Amino acid sequence: MTTELPLQWAAWLADETAKPYWAELQAFLAAEAAAGKTIYPPAELRYAALEAVAPSEVKVVILGQDPYHGPGQAHGFSFSVPRGVRPPPSLLNIFKEIARDLGHTPPGHGNLVDWAGQGVLLLNSVLTVEAGQAGSHRKRGWERFTDALVAKLAREREHLVFMLWGGYAEAKQSLIDPARHCVLLSPHPSPLSAHRGFIGNGHFSAANRYLAEHGIAPIDWALR
Repeated sequence: MTTELPLQWAAWLADETAKPYWAELQAFLAAEAAAGKTIYPPAELRYAALEAVAPSEVKVVILGQDPYHGPGQAHGFSFSVPRGVRPPPSLLNIFKEIARDLGHTPPGHGNLVDWAGQGVLLLNSVLTVEAGQAGSHRKRGWERFTDALVAKLAREREHLVFMLWGGYAEAKQSLIDPARHCVLLSPHPSPLSAHRGFIGNGHFSAANRYLAEHGIAPIDWALR
């Protein structure tokens, strides 16, 4: 793992990371660390989702908000936790919908990295958070960066699936041309909203139907 953007993404987004806000964001993160604050995920896992899926390999984008802020939870992939860490409630609701939609038995862990290996970009809108302080790194520049990333994927790739769950993710809808991509919207899987439309959204089967219709290998959503 690396504390720098993976090379393919760095080259792809070079114009964006040359802008002043990117340097300001990196300076903010360095200052927070120098002040002794605990930042999640660890620096070497900050870009894990981008290391796992190159720009040319992306099939599906699942957009989260910011990383989990509890010890040992965040490891650089939206909604995912390492093996051995109890799956948070939102992730349990994701598994519940997959079971309802596709009949897959929920796994005994919460690690989604196998999806990344198939081309699922598990991207948070904000890539860092202070321990115990949900949302603490919002409006520091990460949203601008991930907006640019999503916009470029939508502009330069064809027939991607974007799963946008909840208002924070849906804010990126305007960056995506629905004539060229599949945009799936629903409430967030949080227990506060999952039963207002996340459970029952059918997004996982819908994603695979769309991919298959365009000659793209579907995702095996079952985790083992």
